[in-house]
Amino acid sequence: MGGRTVAAASIWIAATATLLALNAYMQGVEGVTMTVKNQCSYTVWAAGSPGGGKQLGQGETWSFDVAADTTGGRIWGRTGCSFDATGKGTCNTGDCGGLLSCQGYGTVPATLFEYGLNKYMNLDFLDISLVDGFNLPLTVTPSNSACKTISCTSDINAVCPSELKVTDGCKSACAEFNTPQYCCTGDYLNNCSPSDYSKFFKAQCPQAYSYAKDDATSTFTCATGSNYNVVFCG
Repeated sequence: MGGRTVAAASIWIAATATLLALNAYMQGVEGVTMTVKNQCSYTVWAAGSPGGGKQLGQGETWSFDVAADTTGGRIWGRTGCSFDATGKGTCNTGDCGGLLSCQGYGTVPATLFEYGLNKYMNLDFLDISLVDGFNLPLTVTPSNSACKTISCTSDINAVCPSELKVTDGCKSACAEFNTPQYCCTGDYLNNCSPSDYSKFFKAQCPQAYSYAKDDATSTFTCATGSNYNVVFCG
């Protein structure tokens, strides 16, 4: 009897492992859906890496799928853009090589939604980053209601320090001055404290990364398999 019980348990464990592996495989095949909506009163050129890009008027939505094991993913908005019929042009903020459909990351300043899917222990890792500065308010809501909505809804452009202010945006101190103290590089790689500039960004958007070492209050997780809704000016 004991032998049969052990054998049955072994079969059950093997079957469970197979089902879990199949589920993970199917998630990888199906991917995760990113839905981007523009609720700003002006046009935003949405960008995704991976994903590409799309012009969004007020109230318009763009959806695209990414692989369920994607890491290093980003979504952001671009402003003040002008593109020709071939999809080539320029943007005041967030420009990605002069292309409507981005093939990589964009330029500063830009409010970023950063994500790593199934990055560790069946968890997605998420954050909103102002390390490159700010250009648009941004809210991210997972489809899994057990996961936290994260946002940066302050109009930082309206209160940006003059030395960081650019057309349609507000640079971070690292992006503007490019010094080890502000970028947490060189002698400051492992000994980097918040600056007055990063404290300014943190006060405006407490859930967002204000500088490179702002992990403790700015990294969030969600169970792998969730889809994500990203809203500009939400």
